Amino acid sequence: MKKNLLTVLILALLIVNIVLTTIMMVSVIGVNKKTSELVNSVASALNLELSAPGEAEEEKEAVSLADTEVYSLADSMMIPLASADGKTVYMIFEMSLSMNTKGDGYKDLGENIAAGTYDSIIGDMVNSIVSAHSEAECRDNFNAIRDEILQAVQDKFGTFIYAINISGIKFG
Repeated sequence: MKKNLLTVLILALLIVNIVLTTIMMVSVIGVNKKTSELVNSVASALNLELSAPGEAEEEKEAVSLADTEVYSLADSMMIPLASADGKTVYMIFEMSLSMNTKGDGYKDLGENIAAGTYDSIIGDMVNSIVSAHSEAECRDNFNAIRDEILQAVQDKFGTFIYAINISGIKFG
């Protein structure tokens, strides 16, 4: 008789355990669903990009070489880099801009850029951006700095400038 009573008690506790576990799972799933909806609404309100910078390059409109004008800045650039130890390190390179001749703003600004009218403005922007970085940053990830320069130039002159070309990089 004791074994039957003990078996019934264990069965009753097992059923109570299953009921309480079911109630807990239903409440957790409901809260999780609401949290997921909240995160999605906040992300859409902030218009967050889920891809890393540089992955969206496929979305950019390709410019044909026939519609491209490349303008090289007259002088090579020599820019002092940021240094924590007080030692001055310079970065020397040549820079050119690739411009879409059919892009918006090319007729107004592009021809003046190609004539060298804005060389000092472009040089100053590049100098301020590159000089904020250290030699290690420039050596390790110059593509990110190039993208930063392109963004600054596009903000100033327009998106008809679609690429920044850097060549002959030297450190000294």
